Amino acid sequence: MTGPDYSYESRAIAEGARIIAGVDEVGRGPLAGPVTAAAVVLDASRIPDGLNDSKKLTERRRLALYDAIFANAEVSIAHATVQEIDELNILRASHLAMTRALDGLPRRPDIALIDGNMTPRGLSIPARTIIKGDALSVSISAASIVAKICRDCVMRDLAQHYPGYGWETNAGYPSKRHKEALQNLGVTPHHRHSFKPIHKMLYQDK
Repeated sequence: MTGPDYSYESRAIAEGARIIAGVDEVGRGPLAGPVTAAAVVLDASRIPDGLNDSKKLTERRRLALYDAIFANAEVSIAHATVQEIDELNILRASHLAMTRALDGLPRRPDIALIDGNMTPRGLSIPARTIIKGDALSVSISAASIVAKICRDCVMRDLAQHYPGYGWETNAGYPSKRHKEALQNLGVTPHHRHSFKPIHKMLYQDK
């Protein structure tokens, strides 16, 4: 099975784009922690070998690629907080993180290649959405790797302050250990109150 390639980027170049950013986010499904997005502008002459959907790579491979991406590309990382997720909803918060990541790049892209099927509301640059883009476009693959490594790091840090939930391994997703800890230890300030299991715990008795 073949991995992602540069064909979407080549098409954008053929249409006149020079600076092409791949954008992806990670962390829509967890019960805790921020949603994290990355925007990456690859140098066509220095694309790291082995880019792929971050979920298809081992952690060791992801880390090696993360370093290679930072060494050879323009990278921006951004988050939307738990409070923003609860206020806006997870989709809007994901799009906010994506927009922030694009705004943080050193150069304004001519086009953004975005994983998924929806363009963030209010985006000020042209965009093309690509379903399963992290498995099709190397720029989006690079963004998916950066976003995952960065968010995992955030969750490991939070795990130091809130031990017992297993965030260092489950990254805030609803694993068995995480759900048991919620029952035994309760809800933390980093849990998403708008997510059903948390909302139920907080308000079922009220």
